[in-house]
Amino acid sequence: MEALSGSPGAYDLIVVGGGPAGAAAAITAARHGSKVLLLERGQFPRQKVCGEFVSAESLALLESLLPEATDGLLGKAPRIGHGRLFVDGHVIRTSIDPAAVSISRFDLDHALWQAALQAGVDARLQTWVRAIEGRGPFRVSTSSGPFEGLTVLNATGRWSNLSRGGEPFDAEGNKWLGVKAHFGEEQPAPSVDLYFFEGGYCGVQPAWLFAEDEAAGSSRVNVCAMVRADVASSLPEVFAKHPALLARRSHWQPLMEPVSTSPLIFREPQPMREGAFQAGDAAGFVDPFVGDGISLALRSGAAAAQHIVSFLRGEVSREAAEARYAETYRRTLLPVFRNSARLRRLFRLPRVVRGPIAHVLEQVPSLANYLVRSTR
Repeated sequence: MEALSGSPGAYDLIVVGGGPAGAAAAITAARHGSKVLLLERGQFPRQKVCGEFVSAESLALLESLLPEATDGLLGKAPRIGHGRLFVDGHVIRTSIDPAAVSISRFDLDHALWQAALQAGVDARLQTWVRAIEGRGPFRVSTSSGPFEGLTVLNATGRWSNLSRGGEPFDAEGNKWLGVKAHFGEEQPAPSVDLYFFEGGYCGVQPAWLFAEDEAAGSSRVNVCAMVRADVASSLPEVFAKHPALLARRSHWQPLMEPVSTSPLIFREPQPMREGAFQAGDAAGFVDPFVGDGISLALRSGAAAAQHIVSFLRGEVSREAAEARYAETYRRTLLPVFRNSARLRRLFRLPRVVRGPIAHVLEQVPSLANYLVRSTR
């Protein structure tokens, strides 16, 4: 293992960003004996713009990260076994098998943070990272002073001062934003429903808050939209874009103040940057309508940590660990981005073209199911 001369307090791994990707990396590395520092600029628990859909591909990993998960957060989370896409007057139905779950980021991020603490991670909130210097070892400058680490993982999201790259617009010059809120709805269907309109779409699915809904027994849906900034900037404006969604909303009761984020940036994933491992949205942002954002964050964070641990144990060189993570990312995660981009282009075709395609998918559910599986 490489040594940091004169730095007895240096860490094996410094993780920047305490969301699912960062927490998964920190927990995985700490459980393998690494000395880990986890830095988060915000506080937990908190609401986050997110579809809150956790696909089956990552449930076993999430269960392994959360102590006693099946008796708590995962055990009581709503199961989602179906999907409905409302496109140009058509309703495309798909099955989700095995079923996904709906877990609020308010609960999930807090639970993962607590799991990191339990694993022995030095986890610090309200710590802003200003810069990362070096290419291994690293010096990380923060609002609480400098830290040194043999390795660094960036999990700060798609548009932090550490992840920023390119323009905040898509190839057509459009700026995209996300907005989310929870509403009360009687007997929500066990499905994720996507309402498409010109310039965006809105997802609705059952939701559950561990503390509030366990006691009150209330029904809750998560409503999360991705929309062009010139089309809408608030949920009421989004609802007005789709008649069926507007009619459904008339029966809802607001349960929280909306939260928003901007810009949403699509770019080719980059698992390594200047010697630092990248995970979650910092590596690449997947179109949220495929429902794999949380899964990709968990899987990329855990995978990066496994390769980092191999280096820390002296099993491989730093260069080999970096190359192997990049290859793991390319082989197991990159196809999700590419297939989701293809679907995104399909639903952004002109209505005269999109309508017949939606009609075929409505009439042939097996084809719709195949397209959904291609993003997994």
